[in-house]
Amino acid sequence: MLRQIFVNLPIADMARSRAFFEALGLSFNPRFTNEQGACLKIAENIYAMLLVKPFFQGFTPRPVADANAATEVLIALSCDSREEVQALVAKAVAAGGVTYAEPKDYGFMFQHGFADPDGHLWEVFYMDESAAPAQM
Repeated sequence: MLRQIFVNLPIADMARSRAFFEALGLSFNPRFTNEQGACLKIAENIYAMLLVKPFFQGFTPRPVADANAATEVLIALSCDSREEVQALVAKAVAAGGVTYAEPKDYGFMFQHGFADPDGHLWEVFYMDESAAPAQM
């Protein structure tokens, strides 16, 4: 059985990335954090490994995507309310991130997102599953 998820993301500047995510209220596991990589705790059993690009490149034979030029992944994170979605996006923008699309309201689901300083896209959303259509 799968128990955890670690999303590995290439970054350019460790200090900048750490400051950005700490401004969002997130923390790092010091046991797995150094100048090459930082273990960002997103939620119980959900982590992002922020790896400086040369270190990240050592894990793959493929070229590392430029997240500012192409979308390599959409990281979707749930929130407890629409207000929490809006607050998290506002914190991200204040910390140096940018929004890349307008918020979307589907009635049962509200989503908005931001790009972090390295261009990775983070979708944050609130969903009321009881109000969702029977089939999507």
